[in-house]
Amino acid sequence: MTDTGPDFITVGEGAAARRIAVRVREGFGPTVVWLGGFRSDMTATKAAALDAWAAQQRRALVRFDYAGHGASGGTFADCTISSWLEDAQAVLARYIEEPPILVGSSMGGWIACLVARARAASGQKTAGLVLIAPALDFTEDLIWSRLDEAARASLVRDGILQRPSDYAPEPDPITRALIEDGRRNRLLEHPFDPACPVHILQGMRDPDVPYSHALKTVDRLPAEGTVLTLIADGDHRLSRPQDIARLVTAVAGIA
Repeated sequence: MTDTGPDFITVGEGAAARRIAVRVREGFGPTVVWLGGFRSDMTATKAAALDAWAAQQRRALVRFDYAGHGASGGTFADCTISSWLEDAQAVLARYIEEPPILVGSSMGGWIACLVARARAASGQKTAGLVLIAPALDFTEDLIWSRLDEAARASLVRDGILQRPSDYAPEPDPITRALIEDGRRNRLLEHPFDPACPVHILQGMRDPDVPYSHALKTVDRLPAEGTVLTLIADGDHRLSRPQDIARLVTAVAGIA
C-alpha cells in the first residue's frame, strides 16, 4: 500500500477558511487516526513511527496537521481548541467510513476525547482511543493555573502572552481566546464517556502533563474498558524506542 498524501481539504468558511494537510495510508481497518500535540505536526517522531508500523502491517492510517501547524494553512494564534476540533472532525468526515482508532498525543488526547464524545452523541462509533500523556483541559489546568497574577493580568489585558517553550526556540503564543475557548470544552469537571475502549500511556517524569493529571482523567472515564500504563522513567515525549513499542502494542491491541 502506498502513502497518497499530502492531500488538502478546506475547513471553515469565509475568513475562517483554512487548508488542512492530510496524509492517507491505504490499508485494512479499522483506520488509525493520528491527532498530534500542541505545536507538533504529522511528521514528528511518534506519528512517523506509527505510520511506519501501519505500512509494515498494511494498516489504514490517516494523519493531519491542525490549522497553524505543519503543512496546513492558518495562523496559530488565531486558533482555538474548538477550531482544531473542527479540523479533526472534518478530516474524519472526509476520509473515515468505519469506526476509527483515535491516537492522541498530549493536546491530541483532549481533541480525541472530544471527537469520540461527539461521535457517540450523534450515534457514530469509535473503535478505541490510545492517548499519550493526554492533556485534557490543559489550557485551564496546565497553563492558566500555573501563571502568576502578573502573567494573567497581561494575558487578559493584551489578549496574548508569549510563553517560553521547552520544545521550540520561539515561545508559544497563548491567547485569551484559547483560554476562554478551552473553558467551554472542559471534560474533567464531570465524568464523561467516549463510548469505546481507552488506553492511556503516561510517563511519570513528565513535567508538562504530570501523571496525577492522567489519574484524574482515568477517574472521569468509565472503569470498564479503561487501561492506564504508567512508565516510571518516561518523559512527556515518550518517543524512545521502548515507548514507541508500547504505543504500537496499545494500538494493535485495540485493532
